[in-house]
Amino acid sequence: MKLLFIIYNFLPLLNPLNPMNIKTVALADEPLIVYKCDDFDLNGKGDNIQWNKTDWTSMSPADEMDHPYETKFKILYSEKGIYVLGHCEDKLISTEFAENQGDIWNGDVFEVFLQTDEANPLYFEYEINPLNAELVILVPNNEGDFFGWSPWHYTGERKVKKAVHIHGGVAKPGEKISGWTIEVFFPYALFKALKNVPPKPETIWKGNFYRMDYDTGERLSWSWKPVEKTFHEYKKFGRLIFQ
Repeated sequence: MKLLFIIYNFLPLLNPLNPMNIKTVALADEPLIVYKCDDFDLNGKGDNIQWNKTDWTSMSPADEMDHPYETKFKILYSEKGIYVLGHCEDKLISTEFAENQGDIWNGDVFEVFLQTDEANPLYFEYEINPLNAELVILVPNNEGDFFGWSPWHYTGERKVKKAVHIHGGVAKPGEKISGWTIEVFFPYALFKALKNVPPKPETIWKGNFYRMDYDTGERLSWSWKPVEKTFHEYKKFGRLIFQ
């Protein structure tokens, strides 16, 4: 208990400029510190200076297959919403899903799950693929019995802002590339009526980040926090501590 007390009291000192950053803290349930930023425009490249406020967090294989590609992400928050940056090394765009709100997880995809209230088995799921198609749903999960609901009045200030950049090619099915990067902005207006929104310093959300790739014809999966059978194991979500 004394060790945990020391760790929690020193977490606010961990920042991207400190060589002892959050990725070096050896905890089984290592939290991720979410730093505050100014609002900015997205271009999919992740080159805005605001991203320098945090470090990359690596994602690990979520299955027993061979994983040749590095996958990582960043997350920030502002007065207006949540920013996520994801980078996926790749060699081939292996998806044909170009329409929004479709089954885009059956092709290359990057996914974000956010649970604003740990006491409530309800979480936000967002998926985006190299063709810039998205899936936006709110998921109630009753002990493994879950289903996604599309947002109502998904326009204007409630709409997710998104951008995708393809490295070494163009955004089309079957294109040979070297990787792809996504930037998304989740406005708090989209989370209306959810608890702990907007987050304040020391607010804790839970969540997970995933990627799937189909270059070999078989599905390869990555995750931030390990899962066993499904990405919807919300009890295994990691902690996001807002700074």
